[in-house]
Amino acid sequence: MRKIREIVRLRFGAGLSHRQIARSVGVGQTTVSDYLSRFRAAGLSWPLGPDLDDEGALEALLFGGPRQRVPTRVVPDWARVHDELRDHKHVTLALVWEEYRREHPDGYGYSQFCDLYRRWTRTLDVTMRQHHRPGEKMFVDFSGGTIPVVDEVTGEVRHAKLFVAVLGFSNYMYADAVFSEDLPTWIGQNTKAVEFFGGTPRIAVPDNLKAGVTRPCRYEPELNPAYAEWGRHYEVAVIPARVRRPRDKAKAEVGVQIAERWILAALRHRAMRSLSELREAVRGLLERINARKMKKVGMSRREIFEAKERAVLRPLPAARFEMAEWKKARVNIDYHVEFDRHYYSVPFRFARQEVEVRATAGTVEILASGKRIASHPRSGEKFRHTTVAEHMPKSHRAAGEWTPSRILAWAGKVGPETASFVKELLERRPHPEQGFRAALGVLRLSKSYEASRLERACERAASYRSYSYRSVESILKAGLDGRPPRRREDGSEQIPLHENLRGPDYYH
Repeated sequence: MRKIREIVRLRFGAGLSHRQIARSVGVGQTTVSDYLSRFRAAGLSWPLGPDLDDEGALEALLFGGPRQRVPTRVVPDWARVHDELRDHKHVTLALVWEEYRREHPDGYGYSQFCDLYRRWTRTLDVTMRQHHRPGEKMFVDFSGGTIPVVDEVTGEVRHAKLFVAVLGFSNYMYADAVFSEDLPTWIGQNTKAVEFFGGTPRIAVPDNLKAGVTRPCRYEPELNPAYAEWGRHYEVAVIPARVRRPRDKAKAEVGVQIAERWILAALRHRAMRSLSELREAVRGLLERINARKMKKVGMSRREIFEAKERAVLRPLPAARFEMAEWKKARVNIDYHVEFDRHYYSVPFRFARQEVEVRATAGTVEILASGKRIASHPRSGEKFRHTTVAEHMPKSHRAAGEWTPSRILAWAGKVGPETASFVKELLERRPHPEQGFRAALGVLRLSKSYEASRLERACERAASYRSYSYRSVESILKAGLDGRPPRRREDGSEQIPLHENLRGPDYYH
């Protein structure tokens, strides 16, 4: 028995809302709305006349007879509704419902429409329920499984794994074989992925691996500077998945699983002799994965990608990203920064300060507080210096204008002992500037002392293997240049007496 009379009374007699009436009578809000609409369409008013005291009479008037049922409602095309919500950024379920009711006025109410849609989505994959939009996200990760590669020459066995990138909307996949998970490999594979897709998504979602994330954090993960720079170059927002939250990167998890099943497993009986051979095999199997029709959507990954996602990817920049190494360093007292066992100069006022070094294959840049303070061509010479004259203080710059050949030529004019001493002094110094300054200091002593005295002082200092400016200066000031080096009976040189030397008698 329908509760039509009670619904009408509560609405027009008590003034309750549809929701309150539904709760009171124990029917759905859609039913309340339907009954009241029929009541108005019949031209009735409250209170009811005496001819409508019987529930059956009222029911017959509104529904055409006590047994007549409301026509079956048209079921929406839930797949089309789902596509509308995914494909268009600002489309809401309320808007789709209003369009549905315009086409089918007797269709489902909004609440039941939403409830039926949510029930339908439960039949889809978890990743489908994330409502990925075309061109929005790219999920990236390494596979856990590996495949052995045996070197034909050495017999060495190395295990390669797969780098996998999956677009969230179309599931279009990129995969490649690699030996390492280091930073250059990670950056290089991310670059190859966007080049494979022919454009860049708005967001890249990596796992919290060390190559991509320096400091994992649930709220503010710290990206590796090189990976962050990669994101800026391609205008991609890098948003790592939360730690221990696999659903954040479900697409990557599923993509890796598919790659392991259809690529690694398919190659398990093939003997790979090189990484290039393995990569060629991976490309062929990847093509098959992208071309295979997915059962639930009836289209392949490539077909969905070409139809709906390729056009909305952002275009690639004109220049390919150049991998850069980043390192924190402290400027030495000699205003040089060490990188890869080579020393690069910075303006001397930055001595002892902490800086960042950014190095590419051809360039080394030094930055302080995010601002570039020096740039040099990258050098492969170990323990050598690259120095810009403008970086040196004036006193050092004067010394920097000298060359070893020029200094040795001046020393030769003083005498052979001085030339020999200066040559050895230069070769013993780790930093050229330090050697130049000491050598010039020795040679400038010729302005205060006779050349013959300087020759003897250099000979005496060399006999004690004391190759420094201070040794020569001390010998000249003390007048020791006039004394020949003392020698033992066996002809070896005797250590000169000094107040800090105890001598053999100390131990008797």
